[in-house]
Amino acid sequence: MSSLPKVVYFGADAICLPGLRYLVEQGAGHCELVGVVSQPDRRQGRGRKLQANPVAAYAREMGIPLQQPEKPDGDLAEWLRGVGVSLGFVMAYGHFLPRALREAPSFGLLNFHGSLLPAYRGASPVETAIAMGERETGVCLMQIAKEMDAGEVADCERILIESSDTAVDVRAKVGAAVVPLLERTLAAAVRGDLDFKTQDAKRATYCRKIGKEDGALDFTQSAAMIEARLRAFTPWPGGYFEHGSQRIRVGRCTVTSSCEKGEPGRVLSVGQTLEVAATEGVLQIHELQRPGGRMLPVADFVRGYAIQLGEVLPSVAGAPLLV
Repeated sequence: MSSLPKVVYFGADAICLPGLRYLVEQGAGHCELVGVVSQPDRRQGRGRKLQANPVAAYAREMGIPLQQPEKPDGDLAEWLRGVGVSLGFVMAYGHFLPRALREAPSFGLLNFHGSLLPAYRGASPVETAIAMGERETGVCLMQIAKEMDAGEVADCERILIESSDTAVDVRAKVGAAVVPLLERTLAAAVRGDLDFKTQDAKRATYCRKIGKEDGALDFTQSAAMIEARLRAFTPWPGGYFEHGSQRIRVGRCTVTSSCEKGEPGRVLSVGQTLEVAATEGVLQIHELQRPGGRMLPVADFVRGYAIQLGEVLPSVAGAPLLV
């Protein structure tokens, strides 16, 4: 029987996989991964078949004991104590973890949060950082506290947000950034020897959960801000504008300038691209999609769907992303 400290991993999203793989492979000299806690299998797709999330699927593939409670509760805490778990790591698990569960492992639970705390606490740190035009974000290893993302921080790994990065790209970078973080901290973490620093609560910002309605374009924003939001909301909820009775989805966009001025939403050019005036700058739309159709280059889209030069596309003012 192994004498190494026992750890568990809580997670449900693909962003968790680099860190989980590290614990299974390189981390095996420092700890024994004795279990994974994940979300239950859910019915998905047109056939509504039960499917495992990426973390649960990986645990099954590797033969790691898997717990999938509908809600983490006292039974799970009892299991952690019974197994003799020293430490739990959490990332993108999707449940509030009650005090009894946080205190079940000898050294508690540590969370990987996808921002440079205290900035972007909350539900959508990756997407909101992109939408707000940040050029840098990261992942922090922190204690889990009762208040959301307010626990003390042991270490952070920084990453760059490139000008073309979507949420898919940045989430992949955040997931990968967990590996160097674990390389620096795992040995001390499983001994309970990490040094933690209190966050500066005065500098904290909070981001809310993203909804479908956040995909509506608001041309009263700057073109740069609209383009950043579109990248942040790729692949979901994407971007769209209403055109008559149709909801037109927007694909890849860039920002340009134009000698021609127009009120926000006015169509300045229809051709290879669709150029639309914003409060500052011009949004150059390269791809469009109508309901039931495919995402097409604008030149192909307008052959079968008319958008008139000079018409004004509607703007929808969304709720602030920071609360």
